Amino acid sequence: MDILNVLLVILFLIGAVQGIVFGIILVQSSQKNILANRLLAALLFLLSYRLIVQSLRLFGLGYYDTWYYFMLDLNWANGPLLYFYVKALIRPEFGFRQKDVLHFIPVLIQIGFSIFVRLQNLYWDGTRESLSWAGYWGYVVWMNYSTIYIVASILIIIYARKALFLLQAEIKGIQIQYERIQWIRKIVRSFLVYFLIVLAILIADLIVYNLSLGNSYFYFTRFYYYPFFTGISVLTYWVGIEGFKRKDEEGIQKQQVLSDTKQQQLEHLAKSLNLLMQKEQLYKNPTLSINELAEQLGVKGYLLSLCLKQIFQQKFSDYINELRVAEVQRLLKDPRKAHYTLLSLAMEAGFNSKSSFNRAVKKHLGILPSAMKN
Repeated sequence: MDILNVLLVILFLIGAVQGIVFGIILVQSSQKNILANRLLAALLFLLSYRLIVQSLRLFGLGYYDTWYYFMLDLNWANGPLLYFYVKALIRPEFGFRQKDVLHFIPVLIQIGFSIFVRLQNLYWDGTRESLSWAGYWGYVVWMNYSTIYIVASILIIIYARKALFLLQAEIKGIQIQYERIQWIRKIVRSFLVYFLIVLAILIADLIVYNLSLGNSYFYFTRFYYYPFFTGISVLTYWVGIEGFKRKDEEGIQKQQVLSDTKQQQLEHLAKSLNLLMQKEQLYKNPTLSINELAEQLGVKGYLLSLCLKQIFQQKFSDYINELRVAEVQRLLKDPRKAHYTLLSLAMEAGFNSKSSFNRAVKKHLGILPSAMKN
């Protein structure tokens, strides 16, 4: 193996290992952005798998040997995964629906066709007649042309554009934390630009070198194959490190653009809410609902919900549980409560179960409940 291949193997494996490690951590991450983290993990696993396959081929493994039948290309899934990752990132309420699965039909086609083409080697005896018409032309189109990479590039371009349009639609008419969205826009745009360049090269290769000159194997393999995967390893590292840094962040919060009158109304309601909580400590009621609280404030439930979202950037349950956690912290400092168990104090603060208390402490303080006494 020459020095260039050694450097390529090192580069590919660095990207692959980083993708796998970050993917495992993302799968096991906290309760925040669960779907987004898992979609990013799936994307990293597939990109890492492809880099590992390419590293093995640099060692001569995977070319018509036993490994050849297991190293299937799965890159037609990368485009949809990138799109749904962005969607889950900016829409925390997003959940997979049945129709969303249709976006992954291309990867099922890719797997089925790859298996069919690889099985042709079992019948190949060196002559065209040994294969069926479908087997022969399927092999030619799949293996001798850059079909896999052309389709993969087109899918990534399509879904990167969809992701950028989605990002633009989300911020149109909405105040959003631009610094929290710029990083993913840059990454998606980089995927788009990179694979536009790749697609242009692939098409030029197919038309000029293969179809015009009649060569039996695509030019892409000889002159652009390794730079192509070098770009993938760089993109894998970039999206992995950026997504990993933000794995525990809340979903991107959005705020409707309100009139000055409505904004003042919500700010006044927020002050009234804080005063009521300080005075009456209603959060100690374990069955407190948003409608009951709104009734105490003399407003409609939807207005209180809007106030919590716009002013506090919280859901009702998070707002109440944060007050309960703070109450437990206060009770822990009270010498008269020194003989109480932590769970007893949690119940006194308004929690109705040990599990809800544990989740709230981890979410609002980032520690285990047992660490609160320290």
